[in-house]
Amino acid sequence: MNVPAYVVGGYVRDIFLKRPSEDIDIVVVGSGIEMANNVAKKLDDPKLSVFKNFGTAMLRCDNMEIEFVGARKESYRSDSRKPVVENGTLEDDLNRRDFTINALAIGLNKNNFGKLIDSFNGILDIEYKVIRTPLNPDTTFSDDPLRMLRAIRFAAQLNFEIDEKSFNAICKNKERISIISKERITDELNKIIMTKKPSAGFKLLLDSGLLEIIFPQLAKLKGIETVEGKKHKDNFYHSIQVLDNISEKSDDLWLRWTALVHDIAKPQTKKFDEKTGWTFHGHEVVGSRMVPQIFREMKLPANEKMKYVQKLVALHLRPIALTEETITDSAVRRLLFEAGNDIEDLLMLSVADITSKNPEKIKAYNKNFKLVKKKIKEVEEKDKLRNWQPPVTGNDIMKTFDIKPCYEVGVIKSAIREAILDGKIGNNHEEAYKFMLEKGKELGLTVKNIS
Repeated sequence: MNVPAYVVGGYVRDIFLKRPSEDIDIVVVGSGIEMANNVAKKLDDPKLSVFKNFGTAMLRCDNMEIEFVGARKESYRSDSRKPVVENGTLEDDLNRRDFTINALAIGLNKNNFGKLIDSFNGILDIEYKVIRTPLNPDTTFSDDPLRMLRAIRFAAQLNFEIDEKSFNAICKNKERISIISKERITDELNKIIMTKKPSAGFKLLLDSGLLEIIFPQLAKLKGIETVEGKKHKDNFYHSIQVLDNISEKSDDLWLRWTALVHDIAKPQTKKFDEKTGWTFHGHEVVGSRMVPQIFREMKLPANEKMKYVQKLVALHLRPIALTEETITDSAVRRLLFEAGNDIEDLLMLSVADITSKNPEKIKAYNKNFKLVKKKIKEVEEKDKLRNWQPPVTGNDIMKTFDIKPCYEVGVIKSAIREAILDGKIGNNHEEAYKFMLEKGKELGLTVKNIS
């Protein structure tokens, strides 16, 4: 099949960045599907998927995914990022690329095999670590506003800078982001969160004005207020510093989300007290209640991941509070009871939440956290309260007193739980059962069945 073909885009870019890549895009000046079919015939056990509506074909070979597509020329309508597509030349195809570093191509034909096509000095931009659009950035970002987020994401991922003209165009066209679906916005946001140093991306989102549009709750954290010479810290920069801190320890997307939103309710709970200064009482509770709304707006999964973020936001002050007081077994039991298997993540978040610039303060906190961790381990080994299950169940209570579900059953269950958490009785069936009989007697219940 004698048609021009080229490797283009990210795979070529990553060769020069020395980054591993398992996705190869091949542009054919002709039919990409026909080219894919011809290549598949020459392979053993090819896995070929054809997408006729898009004029593309995907070939899976070992760990590689190779996409074949015909060279395209695009034009856009103002109300949509979906272009009108027609057949084009290699030049047309490179012109439509988002950034110069992605507008690179390598020839695959006999007459140009291995030859680099770099029409927009993309290699130079890689060398100087610059994100720049091949054509007029105003047109590039207005045509497809998702590219504004991609520019920031690439800058964060690669530790590059966005050139001044391109960044100014992002600021100018920021309102155009409203035509992009929340799913695509959140996909880019997640990729920024998963970078090595996510704060770099969030600073660009803030400075460009995009953050206020796509994540207004986070943007509201920005700013410092001063009253009577007393000021609070900038909670936006604190939050992205906590995100950076947690990113050094964990690649878990949802723990990183927790770090980002752990103080999300501080604007709503901020008050000034003449004696104590600025307070944010209850921000952990209000913040936890805000999480489901944020997940709905961001089209994030409303499942166990959301509940995990909710729980850690609600509990994020508790380990710090333990370092500031005498660490009692009761307080540790309650923390273990509420955190369950997420206790290690909670402790990691609490350590990350220490962003003081005072090295002595950080040293003292870390010393106290070691004591907290030691105490948690001791209590856990003794009382087995992680993911606690009651040693006496509601069915046990109803059977013993021969009663149906009622108010008294709930009272006894709660009393048993509190007695265990307070250390009045052990976390075992024998002591809990004896306590149940005493509590039932107080409530006027009569024992009918003894187990």
